[in-house]
Amino acid sequence: MRVLLLSIMTAAAAAAQQPVLLVLLKGASALGYYTLQGEPIAKVPVGQHPHEMVVTADGRFAFVSDNGVMRIEDGGKGGNTVSVVDLAARKRVDTIGFGKFRRPHGLAIDPATQRVAVTLEAPESIVAVIDSKGRKILSRFYTGGETAHMVSFAPGKSGAEHVYVSNSGSGTVTLVQLTSGQQKTLPTGKRPEGSVISPDGKEMFVCNRDSNTISIIDTERQAIKGEIKTGDGPVRVAITPDGKSLIYACMRGHYLEFADLELRRPVARLAVDGEPISISVSKDGKYALAAVEQKDAVYVIELPARRLVKKFQVEKGAAPDPVLMVTLP
Repeated sequence: MRVLLLSIMTAAAAAAQQPVLLVLLKGASALGYYTLQGEPIAKVPVGQHPHEMVVTADGRFAFVSDNGVMRIEDGGKGGNTVSVVDLAARKRVDTIGFGKFRRPHGLAIDPATQRVAVTLEAPESIVAVIDSKGRKILSRFYTGGETAHMVSFAPGKSGAEHVYVSNSGSGTVTLVQLTSGQQKTLPTGKRPEGSVISPDGKEMFVCNRDSNTISIIDTERQAIKGEIKTGDGPVRVAITPDGKSLIYACMRGHYLEFADLELRRPVARLAVDGEPISISVSKDGKYALAAVEQKDAVYVIELPARRLVKKFQVEKGAAPDPVLMVTLP
């Protein structure tokens, strides 16, 4: 009996440690849970038309930006909250409000301090920093640009010292020093959007949707050091854990593209059906994850083979955007 009970407990523990796909359903205003095979597990309501999400290092909570409109080009006031979802309990447990500042969009989390940065697009472009544990706003900074869109932390020795904000309407990135508020603005290509930091923290890569380039920022010098020519309409970008490759979604090209960072140029493409917006890479570097919201489709790509291993549909009209692979506690 003891052997049987131990076997059951071991099997249950192993099942609990299976990776789960978190899919933010922009059209359904919910966070969806799916197996790697695309089978739905659960759905948690959040604010209207969420756009981005991050997960805390312990895997316990997701922070979701409740933007309130489907697309950045759409009119309307939009929402003004970030939802906090308890991932194990599968429920929204808190919201963080921003008052007159609306349309929260980009999110980033500092791995050292677990502070969360969030951009707000209207009525003025700001970036706010949140204490993820106390769930309170620590600071707000105006970016000086137009339409603060996506954001990344630049790591420091004891936590991030700067945030980098893509000002999509200005063709710039604003660097904000988190203690002093001191700022520096760097010109990029047209309509900068998603960004990612290299594993060593020395470089940042910013997608320029309307220039078909990725700007390379030297984070030590805080200066543009070069660019990568890309396919049509790069919007979101991820990097492999070894720092050797970028993978980014080319929205207008209807494909994902891979760039070799030693060569500083694209080396491969993987076609998808429709306009891909999101892209992420699993922590172990085995998979890339993308979604095409207009087709309600999620793609799982095996790395480094760059091979599609699974495509699945979510509910009609759910419009999946970011997808993250997590192992729940």
